[in-house]
This record gives sequence, structure tokens and C-alpha cells, in this order.
Amino acid sequence: MPKNKNIEITNFKNFRWYNIKDIKPKDIKFLKENFSFNKINIDNCLPPLQRPKILKYPEYIFMILLFPYYDKKSREIKITEVDFFISTSYIVTVHQNLLEPLAEISKKYRDPNAAAADFGANPVNLLYDILDSLLGYCFPILNHVGIDIDNIEEKIFSNPQRENIKDILLIKRNIVNFRKAMQAHKNVIRKLIGHSPAFFETRKLATYFENLVEQTKDIWDLLENYKDTIDALHNSNESLVSFRLSEIMKTLTIFSVIVFPLTLFAAVFSMNVQGTPFVDHPLGFWIVMIMMFLGTVGMLVFFKLKKWI
Repeated sequence: MPKNKNIEITNFKNFRWYNIKDIKPKDIKFLKENFSFNKINIDNCLPPLQRPKILKYPEYIFMILLFPYYDKKSREIKITEVDFFISTSYIVTVHQNLLEPLAEISKKYRDPNAAAADFGANPVNLLYDILDSLLGYCFPILNHVGIDIDNIEEKIFSNPQRENIKDILLIKRNIVNFRKAMQAHKNVIRKLIGHSPAFFETRKLATYFENLVEQTKDIWDLLENYKDTIDALHNSNESLVSFRLSEIMKTLTIFSVIVFPLTLFAAVFSMNVQGTPFVDHPLGFWIVMIMMFLGTVGMLVFFKLKKWI
């Protein structure tokens, strides 16, 4: 086989693991030349993302799963695809090299002796270890989402403002992407359990694969909880911002009504027409000022009686 830095080959006792990372067209050529895979399955390994699915063929099982990963630069949870070709003599994983667990597992089992000691002749053990690590990788990301929700909750109730909506929408998008990646896992893994006996002796591993299903349920339950929480916080932020705006508008309205007598008197006595009261009175200015003061006090008393202030 030609040397290719994108392809890591780990030799076990009776099978091989071909880990194809950062898939490129030349890697597709490798698959076509060295395996009798369905052409459509091979083409599905290239972008764009495919839907999660599992297909059983006489010689192998083809499985597509989506997993989330966290982009620290953009603070976004994004989705990447992992494709599996599973047989009695090999496991082929194809991905974009964006998931740390795959790199860690590959590094861990690059020593053929260590790999053989742990897995013997059964590739389904390796498959379980890969899936278990990838699902386990989801929980720290979930914890990060939970921390983001706690932080935005504190901001909302300490200082509700329109600017919070940007962080809320980012969390919402992250949860949506996470849900999009995880929603099919339970059904796909259950189908994998059903298809595996045609290739492997899986009775001893049935419990472990059921554990994978339970992990997908736990992840989904947390996502549902986070979704409900961020929706409630979104509504709370909007309500608090609206309440603050209403209070501001109320204050401005009260202020404008209270100063209305001042404006009215100033407008009336500023008219340069004959017959304007107090124009020629020696205390006319002070009389007008007293009238303006009494009008303002009267409006304040009226608002107090109505309990508007």
C-alpha cells in the first residue's frame, strides 16, 4: 500500500484499523483501489455532511455518525462527520480530523502489541472503544454549554439589556447544532447492535453497546433541558428589557406631564398681545412664577393620589 500521511494503519491480532483523517480525493482513490466498497458509500465520505445512517452489506457494515466539536475561535459548536466501514477483518474510519478522541485512540494503539493485548481478534471491541470515546467527548462540551447558560442567566437578572440577546442566540445555535448531531445516534447504534451478529460474536458486548445507547439518551436529555432553560432565559430577558423600557417611558411621560403647566404658563405669558394679565403689574413676574409652581405641585399631588408615582 502507498504511504499516505492521512492514513494511519494499526495492526491488531487478526484485523486492521485504517484511520483516514482529513479526507482528501486521493484518500478516496485509496478506498476504491483497496476495498470493494459501494461507490456511493465512498463518495459519501467527502463533504458536504451526510445524514446519519447505517447500511448492511454482505461483506461489511457502512455507518455514518455526526459528532459535535467546539470551535474556540468562534465559540461555536460545529458538526463533523465520521464514516465507518466495519468488517470481520478491518475497521475503516474516515473523518476530517476535528475530533480529539480519534487522534488519542489512534496514538494509544499505534503500538501493535498493546492493541493486540487489549482487543485480540475482535474488531467490535475497537469499535466500542471508538464510539465510547466519541460519546464521552460530548459531555465536556455539554458542560461548557451549561456554564454558558449559567453565565448568561446571571447577566440577565443582574443587568437585563438588549446586548444579552447576542449571547443567548449563540447558545441557542450551539444547542441546535448539538441536537442536530445527536438526534439519530440512539437509533443508529440500536441498528448496529442488530446488524453485528452477522459479522461478530457480540453477546458479551451487548451490555456495552446498550451502555452506548444509554449515553446517547443522557446526552439528549441534557440537551432537552438546556433547550428549555435557554428558551426560558430568552423570554425572561425580553420581559425584563421590556419592563425596563416601560419604566423609562413611564418616567419620561410623568416628567413631561408635570412640566406641562410650566410650558403652558410660559407660552401664555410670553404672548405679546394687549390685555395679557400681570404684564404691567409690578409683581407680575413673581405672580406668574407662583402660578407655575402651584400648577407643578398640583400635578405632583394628583399623580401621588392616583399612585402613579
